[in-house]
Amino acid sequence: MAWRMLRRKDFHTGLVNLAFRRDDGAKKHFSNETIGKLARFYRSDMANHAANCKPSNHFSIRNFHAGVYMLAWSQKREDVVGLKAPKREKRVKRENRTQPPVEAPYIAPKPKTASKSLPDKTVEIFDGMTLIDLSKRTGAYISTLQGILADLGEKVESEFDSISIDLAELIAMELGVNTRRMHTGEGTNEPRPAVVTVMGHVDHGKTSLLDALRQTSVAAKEAGGITQHIGAFVVEMPSGASITFLDTPGHAAFSAMRARGAAVTDIVVLVVAADDGVMPQTLEAMSHAKAANVPVVVAINKCDKSGADPERVRIQLGSEGLLLEDMGGDVQVVEISAVAKSGLDKLEEALLLQAEMMDLKARIDGPAQAFVVEARVDRGRGPLATAIVKSGTLVSGQHIVVGAEWGRIRSLRDTAGNTTESAKPAMPVEIEGLRGLPMAGDDVVVVDSEERARMLSQGRKKKQEKDRLRKIDQGMKDELEIKEDIPERVEMPIIVKADVQGSVQAVTDALRSLNSAQVFVNVIHVGVGPISEHDIDLAQACGAYIVGFNIRSPPIAITQAAARGNIKVLLHKVIYHLLEEMGKAIVEKAPGTAETQVSGEAEVLNIFELKGRSKSKGPDIKIAGCRITDGHFSKSGTMRLLRSGDVVFEGPCASLKREKQDAETIEKGNDCGLVIQDCDDFQVGDIIQCLEQVIRKPKFISTQSGSVRIEC
Repeated sequence: MAWRMLRRKDFHTGLVNLAFRRDDGAKKHFSNETIGKLARFYRSDMANHAANCKPSNHFSIRNFHAGVYMLAWSQKREDVVGLKAPKREKRVKRENRTQPPVEAPYIAPKPKTASKSLPDKTVEIFDGMTLIDLSKRTGAYISTLQGILADLGEKVESEFDSISIDLAELIAMELGVNTRRMHTGEGTNEPRPAVVTVMGHVDHGKTSLLDALRQTSVAAKEAGGITQHIGAFVVEMPSGASITFLDTPGHAAFSAMRARGAAVTDIVVLVVAADDGVMPQTLEAMSHAKAANVPVVVAINKCDKSGADPERVRIQLGSEGLLLEDMGGDVQVVEISAVAKSGLDKLEEALLLQAEMMDLKARIDGPAQAFVVEARVDRGRGPLATAIVKSGTLVSGQHIVVGAEWGRIRSLRDTAGNTTESAKPAMPVEIEGLRGLPMAGDDVVVVDSEERARMLSQGRKKKQEKDRLRKIDQGMKDELEIKEDIPERVEMPIIVKADVQGSVQAVTDALRSLNSAQVFVNVIHVGVGPISEHDIDLAQACGAYIVGFNIRSPPIAITQAAARGNIKVLLHKVIYHLLEEMGKAIVEKAPGTAETQVSGEAEVLNIFELKGRSKSKGPDIKIAGCRITDGHFSKSGTMRLLRSGDVVFEGPCASLKREKQDAETIEKGNDCGLVIQDCDDFQVGDIIQCLEQVIRKPKFISTQSGSVRIEC
C-alpha cells in the first residue's frame, strides 16, 4: 500500500506538520518531534532498512534527510519560520538559438573629463598670474592645473600663489589652449628710436631710398634688381637721431614677409613711383599698415623723371581712402628722388616729427622681448636669427626660446657685423647659438634656465605637431565631403630649398598658389641651405622636383646623382623666373580636359547612291558629295548632319574619299565623298560638321603686378 506525503502548516503555531495519505484515503499525522525521530532513524539505519524492506504497511520516506526546511524551501509554497522565500520571477521565453545576433553599433563610453570644456581660442597669460586666473581663462578646473604642475615637478601651495609666465604657458599647452604672452610695463621706460618699415610696389625705389640714406649700394647686389629679404639697418641721421629701417620685398610672393615687417614697425614709409602711380602692392602695403594700426608717411619717389606726375599719385591715394595733409588729413607726403638724393632732409624731418608725436618709449631693464624678422643657416655658425628687440635688454649668454626652438645666446652681432654684449629696444641684432632654425615671425622669450628652455621648446613642438595633424585631419574630411565635385588631380611633389627662412616661406606660398583643379602642388619638404644628398634621395623616392632659390649651385656629385635619378633641379635667384618655369612644368604635367570642338564644315552639293550591291559587300549606301568650306575633315572624327540649323543625325564616319582615293584628312576648299554610318537621309544644301576630341591644357597667367595663377 503506497503512502503520499502531505504538508500542513498550523495556523496558530506556524509550525509545519507532515501527514501521509494512504491509497484507501486513510491519513496519519505526525508532530515535529516524531518527524525528527523518524528522520534520525532513517539516516542511521538507511542501509539495513533498505535491504530488509518488504512490501508492507510501513511508511516510506524518501530524501527526508534534506530536512523539513529544505523541503519547504524547494516547494516555495509557504514561508519557513525565520526565512523569507524569494519572489517568484516572471518567466521569459528564451529566443531561438538559430536566430542571427542583433547588430548594434558600438557606443564608446563618455570619457570622464576633469575639466570644463576647453574652447579653441587664444588666452592671454602674464607673469605673476595665479591658478585662479589661469583656470578662469582656460576653463579648466584648479585640480587639473595642480595635477599638471605636479607632473612638471612644480608645487604650488595655494591657488592664490603666483606662477611664472613660462609655467602658465606650459600648463596651457598641456590643456591644448593657444596662448599669447602679455608683458607688463614695469621698469624704467626711456625714449627709444623709431622702427620704420619701407613698403611699396616692385621697382618703385625702396632699396634705392635706403641706399641714399645710409650712403651704401645694396640695390646693386640684389638679384634682378629686387629685394628678396627683409633687411634691418640702423641709420644715423644728420641731425644725430638714429632710426631703424626695415626694407621689405615688394613682389606679390613676399606678402607674408611684408606683413611681418608691419607687425614690428612704428612708422610705415609708403614709397610710390611718381611715373607709375598706385599699384597692387601699394594697396596691399596700405592694408598691412592699416591692420597694424601704424601711421603712414608717403614718399613719392622718382620725381626727377620726365614722366613724373606727383599730383596724380596724390589723387589716387586719396581715392583709396588715405587722408593726405594736402586734402585735410594727417598723412604727411614728401616728394623725393633717391637717385638725385633730393628731398631726403624733408623725409627725415617728417619721420622725426611723427616719432616725436608718438612719444616712443620702451622698458630698458628686465628680460627682453624680441621679434624675429629673418632666419638663415650659416655653414660655420649654424642657425642664425635676425631679431629686433621690442622691450628690455637682450644679453649674450641668456637662455632663450624662439618659437619652437631654444638655445643659449653665443654671440650678438649688430647690423655692421660687430659683436655686442647686449641689445636695447629698437636695435636689430643677429642671434647665434640656437639649436634649430626658427620661423620668421617667431617671438624671442628669455627664460631662467636650460631646463625650462628645453621644456618650453618640447611643449611648443608637441603642440605644433598636434595642430598640424588636426589641420590635416580636417582637410581630409573636407576633401572627402567635396570629393565628388572635384575631378581627379595629378600630384606634383616639390622640395623647396632657399637661403633664408623668409624666402622659404615666400616661395612655398607662391608655389601653393599655383594649385589648380588638375594639378595639386604638394610641397613635401622645405629647408634652408644648399641641396644635399638627403634631398636627392627624398626626391627620387617620391618623384619630386627640387627648387633651389637664391642658393649656390650644388656640387658635381649631387648634380650627377640628380641626373642618374632623372630628378629635375631648378635653381633661380629671381622669383619671377622661378614661378614662370614652374608654371610651365605644371601645365605640361596637367592631364588637360577633353573637349569636343568643330574642326570643319562642309556643304552637301550632290548625292550619289550605290544600288544592287551583293550581300558580301553590304546593302545599298548613299554618298554625300561635299565641299569643305571651313577647317578640315578627319575620318576619325564624328559627323553631325545639320538641316536648317537643326541636328538631323550624328554618327561616326564610315568612308571619306577624295577623287576615289581614301583619305584620312581633307583640308578646306576641297571636294570629297562622305558616308556616315547608318545614315542615308542626305539632301542637297545640308551642312555637315566634323567633330573632334581635343585635350585642352591649362594656361599659366602672370599679371603685371607679379601675381601668377593657373587657369584651367
